[in-house]
Amino acid sequence: MPKIIVKNLYEKVISFSNNNEAKRSVLAIIHENNIDWRHACGGKGNCTTCKFKVVEGEKKIMEPTGAEQKFLNAGRLGARERLACQAVPLDSIEIEVPKNCKLPHIDYSF
Repeated sequence: MPKIIVKNLYEKVISFSNNNEAKRSVLAIIHENNIDWRHACGGKGNCTTCKFKVVEGEKKIMEPTGAEQKFLNAGRLGARERLACQAVPLDSIEIEVPKNCKLPHIDYSF
């Protein structure tokens, strides 16, 4: 079973099913596992508050959506950054929460 490992949440491991009919975003998978993650636009790809940095497995995520491409072109997403509400993992990945996207009530390991 594929996993999302959130490195700066004490190596939190989130398993998910990889089923062609039910491809879900990183944000949906994280929320299904009761993990709080910053997001402001309701998962519509209209902001960058849910972004994450890919540590490992960049090629195991579907290609950037139009919304992500817009933010990449505008310089609002950096190298290896993706929107959690748009990025769909195809297999196991390792990610980090960027400093400016951390929630104040969550204890991060770094």
